[in-house]
Amino acid sequence: MSDALDTGALAGIIGCEPGDLALYDLALTHGSTGRADYQRLEFLGDRVLGLVIASELYARFPKASEGELSSRLHVLASGATCAAIAHALDLSALIRFGAQARNDGGRHSDNIAADAIEALIGAIWLDKGEEAARRFILTHWGDRIEGQLAAPKHPKAALQEWALARKRRPPEYRLVRREGPDHAPRFLVAVSVGKLAEAEGEGASKQAAEKAAAAALLDQLIQKEEK
Repeated sequence: MSDALDTGALAGIIGCEPGDLALYDLALTHGSTGRADYQRLEFLGDRVLGLVIASELYARFPKASEGELSSRLHVLASGATCAAIAHALDLSALIRFGAQARNDGGRHSDNIAADAIEALIGAIWLDKGEEAARRFILTHWGDRIEGQLAAPKHPKAALQEWALARKRRPPEYRLVRREGPDHAPRFLVAVSVGKLAEAEGEGASKQAAEKAAAAALLDQLIQKEEK
């Protein structure tokens, strides 16, 4: 497999002809190659993504409180959303990996996909400027921003509120196991509300697994109440 950057595929993803190819080469290089990688560009792109989405939320939801805006931003800029968009663009097909990371399934990692699309945003910002980065973000995040009919509540916060409203013990989380290589880990977390009920959740980070576990337990508890 050639190590050269597929500029045609890249142009299709970013919606314009790339200028400084060195930036995109860096944005699509994983640390397992032993070469300079995307981490610094990821840092930049994460901030650009947050700023663009925050400004859109501020403009589109003029009556929303700070807390509601924060809840919306949390979901839209989350690793899960970034990974979903990166996979939809087949961005991982352009990432260069070392042999071990490639063999371990790095190309299918949600964590790496999310990091890479943030790095790509950073590269677009430096190569094409603020408006091009904003255009790329709104092209791929715009429907999700508009589609949020109500501010989503984080499952952990919702579960905490459920327990508090019913005078139950606060939810307790515990790590069941961590497996997989460092670049593509999987976490399994269990959550319980006293001895009332327990559920498990899995994710590419401990936080994601806790979120999944909280959502599963909340769904379980609500179904019990409805019976």
